[in-house]
Amino acid sequence: MDGPGETMQKTPIISFHNFSFQYFSQKEPTLLDIDFDIYPGEKILIVGPSGSGKSTLAHCINGLIPYAYKGTITGTLTVDGKTPEESSLFERSRKVGTVLQDSDSQFVGLTVGEDIAFSLENDRVAQPQMKETVQRVANMVDMGTLLSSSPFELSGGQKQRTALAGVMVDDVDVLLFDEPLANLDPLTGKTAIDLIDRIHRDYQKTIVIIEHRMEDVLYRHVDRVLVISDGRIVSDTSPDQLVCSDILRRLGNREPLYVTALKYAGVELTPDLHPGYLDTLDIDRVKEPLLRWYAAQPPHPEKPQGQVILSVRDLCFQYTKKRKILQNISFNIRRGEMVSIVGTNGAGKSTLAKVICGFVHEDAGEILYEGQSIRDWTIKERSLKIGYVMQNPNQMISKPMIFDEVALGLRIRGVAEGEIRERVEQALKICGLYPMRNWPVAALSFGQKKRVTIASMLVMDPQILILDEPTAGQDYRHYTDIMEFLRGLNQQGITILMITHDMHLMLEYTPHAIVIAGGRKIGDDSAVAILTDESMAEQANLKLTSLYELAQRAELPDPQNFVQQFIDYEEACRS
Repeated sequence: MDGPGETMQKTPIISFHNFSFQYFSQKEPTLLDIDFDIYPGEKILIVGPSGSGKSTLAHCINGLIPYAYKGTITGTLTVDGKTPEESSLFERSRKVGTVLQDSDSQFVGLTVGEDIAFSLENDRVAQPQMKETVQRVANMVDMGTLLSSSPFELSGGQKQRTALAGVMVDDVDVLLFDEPLANLDPLTGKTAIDLIDRIHRDYQKTIVIIEHRMEDVLYRHVDRVLVISDGRIVSDTSPDQLVCSDILRRLGNREPLYVTALKYAGVELTPDLHPGYLDTLDIDRVKEPLLRWYAAQPPHPEKPQGQVILSVRDLCFQYTKKRKILQNISFNIRRGEMVSIVGTNGAGKSTLAKVICGFVHEDAGEILYEGQSIRDWTIKERSLKIGYVMQNPNQMISKPMIFDEVALGLRIRGVAEGEIRERVEQALKICGLYPMRNWPVAALSFGQKKRVTIASMLVMDPQILILDEPTAGQDYRHYTDIMEFLRGLNQQGITILMITHDMHLMLEYTPHAIVIAGGRKIGDDSAVAILTDESMAEQANLKLTSLYELAQRAELPDPQNFVQQFIDYEEACRS
């Protein structure tokens, strides 16, 4: 294991010593020989593949283990010097505040103010003091002017800020963030990392972040990155040291794209290059190999285009008369394309998918499938051509067992059980769920439920597949498995549309991208062109790819072409 970073104080606020944990319902321990300290005021990032034990580790820190989730513990864990036996769950919650991945599940009030005040009400804090505290904490997270707003009126980023205020109102020492970026668009995610960084600096909080999107977290400084795999801590080191190793790739975690580009260019990464952050990278020492690699790449191959399979013309939709959700949206999708639909939270992307599938009906405009209007098609008729995987898996799942959920659509259509088993098992293997095929859905994490819903659509073999955030919350290995399977379907002629906040997915897998902002289409071009357009990125809450920023800093002749060369090179490596 790599050596830990420098400690900030001698007495840790969180300390694991030879700690192991095994759920009563499991045959093997989930955590094994965990041994590390976190010191007051540190900011720690924890990464690792799905199922590696990250969430279990978080539950140990915030007290859900052993109070809510039972199992066998060996070794010791202390938080602020106290073991679980020496403090109650209530006492632990006064030390560690947790902000969950799914902010909706954390709301208890009818307004922002009520939600933030919940803990104070339980403590019978006097009204004048309560109002002053709620306003002060809301101002800390930039929600001070929205105290009367309903949770249903908030964007994803605002919901997350409200959840953060709800735990900060108790003046906790430790803030634990579980996948804080999973449901946020790139710019909102960037703002969230800025907010966490500001809270860390201004209020001297100890910060623990569990997140798959390591590159996005490293937009701001962290003291150490802990890598967990198969229940063990396999690395505890600085970002500079971590990206110089092969640990991330070996364990199925995505390293920052600019780091991958440097390795492709033959740069020998060493900590003295300070490659953990793009802003600190010693660019003068990597310019020459980048230029050599850039000059050696072949031109981008032009691929033939298929016939238009789906055409959207001047589409308009609104749920109420007060707010127009979609305004004069027009675009063409060609057979066999992989297309990403991107833009701000609340821009209308998911609503667009619902209109295409017939869940709601357009107010104006039309949708054509192979040149034929589908205005009069029923949802069932559309579903024979267009499959849809929703963003929230809990809104799709209706069966208690995983196998039965994935098989449901085939059974409704009367497919023979032998064929059902073969197709369901194939989909479950691709989605990394085959070992769990006989599990109840209730035993799964949010990310695993997401994979169940994807599998339930993949078995149906639709002509067009629309996926709303297909890779949210997935580690790089499962992300790659899913995307490679989707690429395989695409190569067989299936047209795939993906609503996504993942700029890596957009770049690597979807040559064509459509950008929605404020209910209007503001971009319809190649993914590379869009993610190297500063104006477009600003309008649509996108984030310029770090490849483009690397090329700019290295003063390459054509930064946009450098990004395209990287994508082509990656695709060739996968072939």
